[in-house]
Amino acid sequence: MVRFSVATNESYRNAKGEKVTETQWHNLVAWGKVAEIAEKYLSKGSEVAIEGKIMSRSYTDKEGIKKYFTEIQVHELLMLGAKPAA
Repeated sequence: MVRFSVATNESYRNAKGEKVTETQWHNLVAWGKVAEIAEKYLSKGSEVAIEGKIMSRSYTDKEGIKKYFTEIQVHELLMLGAKPAA
């Protein structure tokens, strides 16, 4: 099992015509062969395409406060972009 995060960017023009880019971070979890590939080949800045299932769960922290967590359970991972330099 491996946990990692992926950023997605969305660009648009605001009312003033200025380009705005918003970044969202997504928590991912992968198992088995997909986890092995992610651990071995992915590094910060790697471009990937992910297919998976959104999972939500909750837990109670030490102070008794209920926390909610959403992550993507990765089913398939496709590495994009150029191969890293050897």
